[in-house]
Amino acid sequence: MVPPDLSVCIVNWNGAEYLRGCLESLILAGRHVRLETLVVDNASTDGSAELVEKLFPDVLLVRNRRNLGFARANNQAAELAGGRHLLFLNNDTVVGEYSLRDLVRFLDTHPEVGLVGPRLIGRDGLPQRSYRYRPTPAALMHRITLLRWTGLFRRSYEAYRRREFDPSQTRQVEVLLGAAVAMPREVFHQHGGWDEGFPFGLEDFDLSTRVAATHQVVYLAGADILHFGKMSSRKNSGFAYTGVEAGYARFLRKHYWSAEAVVAYKLLVLVDLPFAILSESLKGLWRRLRHGAADPGRPHSEVWPMLWFATVGQPIFWRT
Repeated sequence: MVPPDLSVCIVNWNGAEYLRGCLESLILAGRHVRLETLVVDNASTDGSAELVEKLFPDVLLVRNRRNLGFARANNQAAELAGGRHLLFLNNDTVVGEYSLRDLVRFLDTHPEVGLVGPRLIGRDGLPQRSYRYRPTPAALMHRITLLRWTGLFRRSYEAYRRREFDPSQTRQVEVLLGAAVAMPREVFHQHGGWDEGFPFGLEDFDLSTRVAATHQVVYLAGADILHFGKMSSRKNSGFAYTGVEAGYARFLRKHYWSAEAVVAYKLLVLVDLPFAILSESLKGLWRRLRHGAADPGRPHSEVWPMLWFATVGQPIFWRT
């Protein structure tokens, strides 16, 4: 039998409201490229797995007894996949009819490319920042509230976060966002897959960095995928915040610093936490005074996620 051109690997946790639309869009995209679809459900309680079984019998479904996390579940799907290429796709996406065909054609005609990502479009119809730059230690130090007030690392942080993004140009990049990334099967196995040591967040930064050591990482402007964004993180904001903090520390350890230096960084994050909570609380109070409590455009407060990190999340942070 001819293997699929593309194995679409989807990790799901309580995402039934978006998963159906994602899978329906894959049926249409499958008219233009040979696809197989795999869904790894991380112990959802919203009927996600039952929805897949009932409405999408051709989808290979894996039902985990507990939430194994994004990286491990993706690795599970990749182990079962039979396609020449792998696409790791968030459940809160809708693929364009020809987008997956274009991703496959690009990989087939550019063997020097090890990872390619599409143009992500938000619910507002505008391009999302689909690629980023690798965070430097100096840029991460600017995230520390006490150091941010000094302005010592502001330029490094701005260079990391605010460099140009041109959604109309295909180009080689440093980091692709993990909402949708495709890669040759051989490259995935060459680099050992997703690092399961990342609890939640920065896995895509790490994968992009490792692949970039041997292949090009490319943003493909011609392929569009609708991405609603942050569905899982909003359902468990404390764990998501903790995952990002732990992810930054693990990224520093893997790509920049010694173990001793990362321990010092973690201690600095912990010492800084009360000041960060105070700063975020004051910003939240100022927003309420200016806009009122019911303003739908008010940015989401991180006070509760910070408190969760300070209490429940510390074991996760220190063992990462």
